[in-house]
Amino acid sequence: MTERSGQAGDATEGPVPTTPVCYRHPDRETWLRCARCDRPICPECMRDAAVGHQCPECVAEGRRTVRPARTAFGGGAAGREGYVTKALIGLNVLMMVFSVISARSGNALAGGGLGGLMGGSTPLTDWGGVIGLAILPDGSLGGVADGQWYRLVTAMFLHFGVLHLLLNMWALWVLGRTLEAVLGPLRFLALYLLAGLGGNVAAYVFTAPNRSTAGASTAIFGLFAAIFVIMRRMGRDTSAIVPILVINLIFTFTVPSISVAGHLGGLVVGAVTALVLAYAPRSRRTAFQVAGGALVLVALIGMTLVRTAALTG
Repeated sequence: MTERSGQAGDATEGPVPTTPVCYRHPDRETWLRCARCDRPICPECMRDAAVGHQCPECVAEGRRTVRPARTAFGGGAAGREGYVTKALIGLNVLMMVFSVISARSGNALAGGGLGGLMGGSTPLTDWGGVIGLAILPDGSLGGVADGQWYRLVTAMFLHFGVLHLLLNMWALWVLGRTLEAVLGPLRFLALYLLAGLGGNVAAYVFTAPNRSTAGASTAIFGLFAAIFVIMRRMGRDTSAIVPILVINLIFTFTVPSISVAGHLGGLVVGAVTALVLAYAPRSRRTAFQVAGGALVLVALIGMTLVRTAALTG
């Protein structure tokens, strides 16, 4: 028998193969490789992928490059959780608590009129309700026309009594979650605020300047109009929405102490805003939606300025 000898790597024996090691754990031998970067990885570093396995760095890079899910109208998928709806309800409830505390009286919870629907006014509703121009309970002159423009926003978070609050919050819970899911959080919030502002501006423009109005119903009526527009745009059945809207309109015109102008203003602005959101061209959707919302806001500011000039001129 002939013996053969030689050193590793010489022409007789050839190169000695080297077992690969995990690039993250050099002390671990492995024949597995990342399907994306082809680097050796040990079983601990393997991450399941659509095809094969990937290393942790490639998985993280893939997550950064994947576009987030969007709704049919360009909003974020986080709207399915209803965070904005829940936050708005929480804010309204919190303001009711502050209103009761400011009154130091059960009259803030329920009172006369509408079988307890409208509680009495409180120092907080006197401060934040929509008033055109009037002598306030403390004897001072105040109102939107006197420069208190904040009332056009704060009024949509204040209520006259708990029953008033509960009715509006129930409607917000039902309508808000559906609209937030299809529009996304930011677009839904913009819709809510514009509708509420639109209703308050209408109340300021078309209501006696010494009459106080407050409540989330301006925004709620905007949501009623918006859900009708959105459902029609998506090709869904709206037959269940129309009767509810009609019933609410009948209450608006027949029940005393309800702000007709505020409800109709919210309804119109909500419908217009929803049309902008739903029918924006896909290629320039976000820009079109922002521009449309800005035009609605400018129109409301213009109406406020005209009314203010009429009351103070």
